[in-house]
Order: sequence, then structure tokens, then C-alpha cells
Amino acid sequence: MASIEVQGAYVDFPIFDAKSRSLKKQVLGKVGGKIGTDARVPIVEALRDITLSLKEGDRVALVGHNGAGKSTLLRLLSGIYEPTRGSARIVGRVSPVFDLGIGLDPEVSGYENVMIRGLFLGMSRRQMRQRIDDIAEFTELGDYLELPLRTYSAGMRVRLAIGVVTTIDPEILILDEGLGAVDASFIAKARRRLVDLARRSGLLVFASHVDDLLRELCTTGIWMDEGRMIMHGALDEVLAAYKGRSRSDDDRKPVEATVVGGG
Repeated sequence: MASIEVQGAYVDFPIFDAKSRSLKKQVLGKVGGKIGTDARVPIVEALRDITLSLKEGDRVALVGHNGAGKSTLLRLLSGIYEPTRGSARIVGRVSPVFDLGIGLDPEVSGYENVMIRGLFLGMSRRQMRQRIDDIAEFTELGDYLELPLRTYSAGMRVRLAIGVVTTIDPEILILDEGLGAVDASFIAKARRRLVDLARRSGLLVFASHVDDLLRELCTTGIWMDEGRMIMHGALDEVLAAYKGRSRSDDDRKPVEATVVGGG
């Protein structure tokens, strides 16, 4: 059974190149000195005190303004980031879909990239060979699939990536929406595939700014702000609270995280 258990997790990033405190200046400015010993290094707290329990069958939406910590949380839940403090335990095969361009090689053909992308997502060569005709039909790329990816437009690359992504059978699907480069008719077609993909997944965490798509795919929601979980509950309640706060805070400048002093 797929599951994710996170307890009191923080994800911190030390900033070694912040003005006069850069790592380079530490080394060059103090011959024989110990890096980080005598100076305080700024720390970016990208996630703060995250506690979360997800099980198979959960369909969770992540909402929040740009820079709220959604992408960092997705990477924590997929095992890409380990918590600096606290713990994160993942049971099941994770299929992380963040940047649709990851795992694509511009110098090889579309067909070869189908295989590469599939392997990146945890599929076998045999599984991808079984899916190649369906992917080719869905993308509508025709003879372009024989050409190097560098000859593709941005929209064509997205078509290829979505074609591969939506054929996998994930136990845990961690999805960050990225459909902006394709035309409206293809987005509608891709949306049907994404809905089917979400239904096939054992556990879904999906970050998007499209409320109706979130409502179609998810039942619960998490509102992120400045690296913290503000609210976790029924999706409509979370969206209403988030939208209400957003309307009252239109003039606030978004920030990715809080910067504090660290040792």
C-alpha cells in the first residue's frame, strides 16, 4: 500500500554566496581558516515544520501563490529532497512529474526520447515499447517523431512529454502542472489523459493554479504559504480560505521562504 509519512520536516538551504559571506571569500579571505566556523551563514527555510500523513487513495491538491513552497514540498514528498530536520518516509514507487522537459535529449529522435523519458519515470523498455503506438497517436507528431528533438517547437515537446507521462501506471504520482505551451484543443485532450492518469495512480499530490482541474482530480487540499502548511482539509474549504486571503493580500510581495541566521 502506497503511503507518505512526514513528521516535523524542515528543508533548509545554506546561502554561501550571500554578499560578504560567500564561500569563495571565506576561503580566499582567511588563509588557513575553517569554512563556516567563524561566520554566520544565512539559511533559507524553504519548508518549515511539515507534518503530513497520506495513504493510498488520497487525492491531494497543493494551492498557494508562486514561491509559497509547493514545488519544494513536492520534491520532499517524492524523495528528491531529504528533510534537514524531522523525517519523511515514502512507501511505494514514486513517479515525479515536475518539469515536462526533464529526461528529454535534444539530440536524439522523438521515439528515442519516449524510451528515455519512460525509463526516467520508472518504466521498463518492454513497457515503453508496448506503449509507443498509443503515444505516437496521442501526440499527433507524425514524422516528427523520427527527427531530433531540437527541431521541435516548445508545444511539440510538451505534447511528447505529456504523451509519455500519461501512459505510466504510478503507485505515487507527484504532479506539477505544466501545459502552458500547447494549444487549447490539445490541452483539452491532454486533460482527459491527466484525469485518467490520476485515477490510475494509487496516491496523487497535484500542484496547480487551475481550480476546476484541481476539483476534478482531487478531494482534499493543502494551502502552502512561506514554506508552511496553513490549512489541510476538504478541497473546497481550502480553496475558499486561500482565495479569501489572496483577495485581502493583493499588495503583499510573494516570497519563497524566510531567511534566518544559522550556525
